[in-house]
Amino acid sequence: MTIKRALVSVSDKEGIIPFAAGLVEQGIEVISTGGTKKLLQENNVKVTGISEVTGFPEIMDGRVKTLHPNIHGGLLAVRSNPYHMKQLEENSILPIDLVVVNLYPFKETISKKDVTFDDAIENIDIGGPTMLRSAAKNHQDVTVVVDPADYADVLEQIKAEKAVSLAAKQKLAAKVFRHTASYDALIAEFLTNAVGEEDPETVTYTYEKKQSLRYGENPHQKATFYKKPLAGTVSIAEAVQLHGKELSYNNIKDADAALQIVREFTQPAAVAVKHMNPCGVGTGGTIFEAFTRAYEADPTSIFGGIIALNHEVDADTAHKLHEIFLEIVIAPSFSEEALEILTSKKNLRLLTLDVLGAEAQDQQVTSIHGGLLVQDEDTLSFDDAKITIPTRREPSEQEWEDLKLAWKVVKHVKSNAIVLAKNQMTIGVGAGQMNRVGAANIAIEQAGRLAKGSAMGSDAFFPMSDTVEAAAKAGVTAIIQPGGSIKDEDSIKKADEYGIAMVFTGVRHFKH
Repeated sequence: MTIKRALVSVSDKEGIIPFAAGLVEQGIEVISTGGTKKLLQENNVKVTGISEVTGFPEIMDGRVKTLHPNIHGGLLAVRSNPYHMKQLEENSILPIDLVVVNLYPFKETISKKDVTFDDAIENIDIGGPTMLRSAAKNHQDVTVVVDPADYADVLEQIKAEKAVSLAAKQKLAAKVFRHTASYDALIAEFLTNAVGEEDPETVTYTYEKKQSLRYGENPHQKATFYKKPLAGTVSIAEAVQLHGKELSYNNIKDADAALQIVREFTQPAAVAVKHMNPCGVGTGGTIFEAFTRAYEADPTSIFGGIIALNHEVDADTAHKLHEIFLEIVIAPSFSEEALEILTSKKNLRLLTLDVLGAEAQDQQVTSIHGGLLVQDEDTLSFDDAKITIPTRREPSEQEWEDLKLAWKVVKHVKSNAIVLAKNQMTIGVGAGQMNRVGAANIAIEQAGRLAKGSAMGSDAFFPMSDTVEAAAKAGVTAIIQPGGSIKDEDSIKKADEYGIAMVFTGVRHFKH
């Protein structure tokens, strides 16, 4: 079907001048509104004002301009329906064959730190989505374009055929409904948060494609990486990749896990992650000291690992990193010397991100087969805990430091989880076991002789005293756990029997 008439009204003016000029060159009448009309006129593109089509002025600061039968009749009339075409003729309505619309910048508006509620509301587009939906519904007759990236292909088809193929119109219509759905989802989220609704009857999330991935968790699984639309989050999705191969599905998940752990620390800290669990965490006076301890925590498992650091990588640390086969290094920045050292490894992925940037609490969305689970993120820290000491002995100053490190790390280890820490580093990690003493035995075995004089952290309470017994026999001198078991007294007595200092936090950190 030959395109004779186009309606062009865009907030994002990118590429619109050459596109509209190209339409006019093909003999297509261009109808436009407000700022778009003015821009086209200023650039000598012949244009018909919307008021000339509707016979009615734009009113209410532009809130009402395209909501008119002369517009929507021209969009929704089915050309093969004689009754529709007769009604167009009886009402002196001309068909509109092409709609080029993008919407008020709602996302950009609400991403501003100082945005007001009234500003956000004023940037909710009404006429734009209505025209897009009308045109997309009637896509067998109307071509609809919402993305400037599609201008060139559409104009090329028009120049060649005076029309756009049905297959192309179907794809463009699908993109429109994805776009308006995403737009409405952001509005719904903003208003839901504004009124404090915590448990809405329906929930719709929108994400934007960041990249196609080679495959998913395994080579036979397809995968794509999407990110939240609003920038400013401390997320791997917002990291800048300076060097190396594209990230894989597993890289992204592991990098996210490493990032969440290293954000627990303000002093120089380094985290090594394998398969979503930390294999080594270290802190120190410098980032070199921190990484050295993270490496020494488990020099075997770190091979092929993901490293997150919370301070700039200097040359000394880069040399140490260079000695090991690693997949990713994440840091706030790299010195020039460090970059030169690390970029000599062709495939090593280097990412920069404001690791210690402030961030509001977010919701965690987890997919299950056929559904979603939504919960608040676990942001409770040691400072939020209600500390009690039920044992006769209290921790020493050094034990307190080791307990805090174990507590920060065990929060991020798959349950059931046990972490042993000593002298600013983890020395044993027991993850994802079906019983707690099993996790403890793994951590103790990994620590070996270093377990003597260490601190133990548990993500949940001890249902019986066997974990304390295992800890005592390995030489652990302090334990931190939530408490709350009906058999707490058994564990307390066992700790007192061996002279272990035990701390209750009242906070559980299950991670499934």
